[in-house]
Amino acid sequence: MNQSAEIILVYDKECPACDNYCRMVRIRGDIGEFVLLDARDPSAVLDEITALGWDIDQGMVLKMDSQLYYGADAIHALALISSQSGFFNRLNYWLFKSKRLAQIFYPVLRALRNLLLKLLRKTKINNLGINNNTRF
Repeated sequence: MNQSAEIILVYDKECPACDNYCRMVRIRGDIGEFVLLDARDPSAVLDEITALGWDIDQGMVLKMDSQLYYGADAIHALALISSQSGFFNRLNYWLFKSKRLAQIFYPVLRALRNLLLKLLRKTKINNLGINNNTRF
């Protein structure tokens, strides 16, 4: 991957936990430019996600080159390219560097996130256009 590559992370900016995580995570400088995209805003990447049938309300998406990673795979891939500078990034790397650990921890974190959004009365993004699917 070259330095001019864009590494795009698509997430729900209205989720305080997601927003804080995405703003704190850092990737290595030699990987490329790290771009955060709010999944509540229309974008070509969100169109790709929807075409794949992925529910953005149930997982963030990382795009590197033309490859997309969803949910636990996204957080695992992100850990592998992280800078490991600072406590948060070292902890993130340690928790998610293993695909198996990512598959264990991610659903737990997603459930806590969904509970938080329910308590905050946030609406779902519902990129798949599912009827009666507006609330967490």
